[in-house]
Amino acid sequence: MSAEEEEQLLDSYSTPSKGSQKRSSSTPENPNPKRSSSTHSPIGLLSPNSFSPSIAPSPQYSSRTNRGSVVASFGAIPAVTWNGRGVASSGPIHAVTWSGRGGSQCTPKPFDPPERSLSRSYSFMFQRAADVREVLFWRMEELGDALRSHHNIEDFASLLLPAQDSVTVLGRIGCDSNGKLNPKSAVLEGDRERSAGAQIPLDLSELRDFSLFPGQVVVMEGTNSTGRRLVVSKLYEVGPSLHPCVVLLVCGPFTPSDSVAFEPLRDLIAAIDQQRPDVCVMFGPFLDTKHEQVESCQLLLPFAEVFKLCVRTVLEGTRSAGTQLVFVPSQRDAHHDFVYPQPPFVCPDLPKEDKARVHFMPDPCTLDINGVVLGLTSTDLLFHMGTEEISSSSGTSDRFTRILQHILTQRSYYPLYPPAEEMNVDYESFSSFASLPVTPHVLVTPSELRYFVKEVLGCVCINPGRLTKGRAAGTYGQLCLQQQRGGEQKNPCVAAQVVRI
Repeated sequence: MSAEEEEQLLDSYSTPSKGSQKRSSSTPENPNPKRSSSTHSPIGLLSPNSFSPSIAPSPQYSSRTNRGSVVASFGAIPAVTWNGRGVASSGPIHAVTWSGRGGSQCTPKPFDPPERSLSRSYSFMFQRAADVREVLFWRMEELGDALRSHHNIEDFASLLLPAQDSVTVLGRIGCDSNGKLNPKSAVLEGDRERSAGAQIPLDLSELRDFSLFPGQVVVMEGTNSTGRRLVVSKLYEVGPSLHPCVVLLVCGPFTPSDSVAFEPLRDLIAAIDQQRPDVCVMFGPFLDTKHEQVESCQLLLPFAEVFKLCVRTVLEGTRSAGTQLVFVPSQRDAHHDFVYPQPPFVCPDLPKEDKARVHFMPDPCTLDINGVVLGLTSTDLLFHMGTEEISSSSGTSDRFTRILQHILTQRSYYPLYPPAEEMNVDYESFSSFASLPVTPHVLVTPSELRYFVKEVLGCVCINPGRLTKGRAAGTYGQLCLQQQRGGEQKNPCVAAQVVRI
């Protein structure tokens, strides 16, 4: 096929941009090349004129004045140094360096064995309601056993039997209508063995402090004198289930919504090249379904090809640093399977020299980096649960802390049920691949909500924010991990920061 015929074929599948765009004429003396010449610069791979009619960079992103500033931090450290070769001291830590060793001594790997790890695509969109209920009851029974063992409860009572004395029951929180959960609409769906899945309204007036959301598995103590309403007096919760290493945490989108120049991705690559972190975890979306040019169908290349260009750009730009790269998909990735749990990206044509340092992981996943366990998910669970949670507190507990406590104590990366409308959950795969096998040392939950770093139930939880927020520049996170020597039971995440790109 000639170059002119190829251009005409591409035009037939693309949306013309505003205004006329004249092509340069092709003559025998000055023929148009079929492909632009390759360049050794990784930035050349993502030149937007190769797949978009609009090549202007984002003015709002380019004009930012606060690049590199730290906006959130964790860790009581007297002095912090942002360059160097890692923490080498075996004693107390007096300085944290945010330059790694290029991944030479850190190898991320799945925490679960291969048979329990989501490693390839699967069929979805035809699950039965009975299968969904089976998974939900299985989760209730599993967590109920943990709660009973943790609190030394002899056995659970049935929701259906009236009792004048206080009883302890197991169930899942639900709502008695299609509206938002509130203290008056809360119901408890009992377990299958003792309560046959029956539902009973809850009276929460005697509970001083509580935080509930739809789908939460709970053990409650109270009176059920009529068998028609449980007056709750107590809510049981289960407790969460250990060489320095610098890890970057970056969540897409990787380009502003008004441009496909991928300037933030280029700046990130420059930061990796300068800082040489041991591991960089990159969460999707890489090509966002909410991007203006994706929604208006203006791109000239298939979505999958743009993603491959992003991957090649990252690989070539970080090759000299040797950083281990972890790619986690998002349901907002335009080219990938829209399902949760989400299988890893498929990219079979990786360069041979990069295969050992590239790791494609599912969403969600639990990662082991030199004995430090990281829980990773690109799903905006903080936002989803924040809109559904109800609470009553006499203290100063903030909503983020409560939601993070729920994730850890429910031992699930997505305990909310029913899920948010934008979610496509396959519950058969959910039972195998969305459980939290252990309480991680670090839980990473990127969200549209404000960035933070905090310790919850002994786990360092971080929302690194997104690399871009609409047309503006965003943030990314960085961790310093170091296993403690001797018998100290401290979290190996000795420091964490959220930094503006």
